[in-house]
Amino acid sequence: METISIINAKDYVDQKVRIGVWLTNKRSSGKIAFLQLRDGTAYFQGVVVKNNVSEDVFKLAKEVKQEASMYVTGTIHEDKRSPFGYEIEIEDIELVGQSEDYPITPKEHGTDFLMDHRHLWLRSKRQFAIMQIRNEMIRATYEFFNKEGFIKLDAPILTGSAPEGTTELFHTEYFDKDAYLSQSGQLYAEAGAMAYGKVFTFGPTFRAEKSKTRRHLIEFWMIEPEMAFMHQEQSLEIQERYIAYLVQKVLENCDYELDILGRDKEVLKRYTELPYPRISYDDAIKLLQESGKFPDVKWGEDFGSPEETYLAEHFSKPVFVLNYPKAIKPFYMKPHPTREDLVVCADLLAPEGYGEIIGGSERATDSEYLAEQITKAGLNKDDYEWYLDLRRYGSVPHSGFGLGLERAVTWITGEDHIREAIPFPRLLNRIYP
Repeated sequence: METISIINAKDYVDQKVRIGVWLTNKRSSGKIAFLQLRDGTAYFQGVVVKNNVSEDVFKLAKEVKQEASMYVTGTIHEDKRSPFGYEIEIEDIELVGQSEDYPITPKEHGTDFLMDHRHLWLRSKRQFAIMQIRNEMIRATYEFFNKEGFIKLDAPILTGSAPEGTTELFHTEYFDKDAYLSQSGQLYAEAGAMAYGKVFTFGPTFRAEKSKTRRHLIEFWMIEPEMAFMHQEQSLEIQERYIAYLVQKVLENCDYELDILGRDKEVLKRYTELPYPRISYDDAIKLLQESGKFPDVKWGEDFGSPEETYLAEHFSKPVFVLNYPKAIKPFYMKPHPTREDLVVCADLLAPEGYGEIIGGSERATDSEYLAEQITKAGLNKDDYEWYLDLRRYGSVPHSGFGLGLERAVTWITGEDHIREAIPFPRLLNRIYP
C-alpha cells in the first residue's frame, strides 16, 4: 500500500492508500463522519462510515480536534460534487499529534488576530492558494530568465551606499563602518551585466517607508534583470513577455488554487495577450487633468495610488507609462535624447487598481554625467567609484527593471492587501511572528 499526497489522488482512484494529513474541519451525520483534510498539497474530504470501521476508529473520527495530525488509510473515490473531484473512504486512522483549542476556528476573525497567528493562518485554504501561486511565479521566473539566456547574480544584502538615497534605508553598523540593508540589487546587477551580458537578481529588499497602504511592505522580494547592449524598447518587450509568461504559467499550473480564490481566469487570460499599451508621462498628466477628478495634479509630480488606478482603468491590460521627469527619478537613469527635463524610463501599471508592478529604465552611460548626478543627489561620490568604473571600462547601452514579487502576486491572485502575498509580512507596526 502506497503513501501518497492528496494532490495525486487522481492517479489512485479505487486504490487503497495511506496519507499523512491534518484535520481542518469536520461534521457528522448519524452513522457517517465527514473529515475535511489537508496535507500541504491540497484539501479534500475523508468519509468514515460507522458500519465499515472499528468502533475505535469511528469514535476517533467523531472526537478528533481541528488541526490534529494523523495518518488515514482508505480507498480513493471520484467525487464530482467537490471542487477537488476526489475523496477518500477511510477505514483506519492513526493519530499522530493532538491539537487542543486551535485558535483559528472556522468562523470570521479580525485581521489583527489573524496576523498575530500568521504562523497558523498559513494553513488556511486561501493562504495555501496564494502561497502556491507565489511559488509558481518564482518557479516560472527562473524558467523564463533561463530560457532567455540570463544568469542569476546574487547581489549583497548589506551595502555601504544606496542607489536611491539613504532616507528610507535601515542603518546598521558594519564593524567600524556604516552599512544599510539593501533597497535594490540593481547597481550590482549592472556590474553583472557588464561581465555576463544578461543577469537577474532575486532577493529580499528593505524600505524604511512609514507607509500603511495596502500596496507596501517593509521587507519584500525583488526580481531585477539587467541587460547589456540593450535599449529601453527592447527592455519593454522583455518586461511584457515576462509578465505574460507569469500569468500564463499560473493559469496552466494553478487552476485549483485560482478556483479556491475565486479569481476570474478570463480576465487573467487578457493579460497574456501582447503587446501591452504604452502612454507617455505627458499624455498621462493630460488624461488626469482632463478627467476633472484630479484638480491638483501638476506636471512634474509622481503618481499616487488614485492616479495610477485611474490611468490603468483606461486599458484592459497592463500599461507602460513612459519617460517621467528627471527631477522625480533616481540619478542613474539615461537622460532623454531630445528633452532635458525627462529620463528614458517606464513604469508598468497593473489593471484592477493594483498600481505599479515594474519600474525600469535605460541607464546613463556617461561617467561624467553620472558623477554630476550623484553629487546633485547629495550622495558621496567616493561610495560610487566602483559604479562609475562600469562606464570607464567598455561602457555599453544597457537597460533593466525591477518587479516587486508581492505586488505582482497580489494582482494575479486578486487579493485586497499585499500582506497576504508573503508568508510573514513585515509592516510598519508588525514584526511578530
